Amino acid sequence: MRPLGLLGTTAAFALLLGVTLPARALIVFDPTNYVQNVLTAARELQQINNQITSLQNEAQMLINQARNLANLPYSSLQQLQSSIQRTQQLLAQAQRIAYDVQQIDHAFSTSYAPATSSQSNQLLISNAQSRWQNSYAATQDALRVQAGIVGNLDTNRIQTSALVTSSQSASGALQATQVGNQILALQAQQLADLTAAAAAQGRAQSLEAAQRASAQDQGREQLRRFLTPGQGYQSSNVQMFH
Repeated sequence: MRPLGLLGTTAAFALLLGVTLPARALIVFDPTNYVQNVLTAARELQQINNQITSLQNEAQMLINQARNLANLPYSSLQQLQSSIQRTQQLLAQAQRIAYDVQQIDHAFSTSYAPATSSQSNQLLISNAQSRWQNSYAATQDALRVQAGIVGNLDTNRIQTSALVTSSQSASGALQATQVGNQILALQAQQLADLTAAAAAQGRAQSLEAAQRASAQDQGREQLRRFLTPGQGYQSSNVQMFH
């Protein structure tokens, strides 16, 4: 308060002397205006802080969106397709009676057809040999398909391990989804292998059963001819195929 008092004394003394002080020499402090200015500055600073926080949140949202939209760097599609193609090739290499409806119908209307009296002895023997060769080839085909599927197991093991590792390190929703889709594709490939193995084994068993049934039917026809007088059927030609 002493400076103010000194200033007031100086001003009063100047008035007494008739001296006019310059306007800049008069300093006036307005507490109300000062408080208002401080509050205004504080509000502006808070607004700036809010804007900075909002920008930070938006930047984090963009980062998260980029992670969620990032593609998975690993793909097992090519390996899975190769495994499926190998199994398909083995099935396509089926010998003699393949996986074809027309071929099956033709075989069962000829070599697997019931033996009749109109068929020659040589035809009966030829049909029996054909049926045995069909069964032999089908058994070999089934073993080859099974061997191919066993060969795919190591590839499946490697792909499963890689996909599990990728799922653990997935950085976003898209990568996690892609990992899940590839695991489903791997399971579908394994199911396809099991289906192929079952089909190959079933084919071999069906042809073996058909061979046995035809052999029994042919055996009865051969026995009938042997026992029927006047057939001209020599006992040395009697052959039973089982």
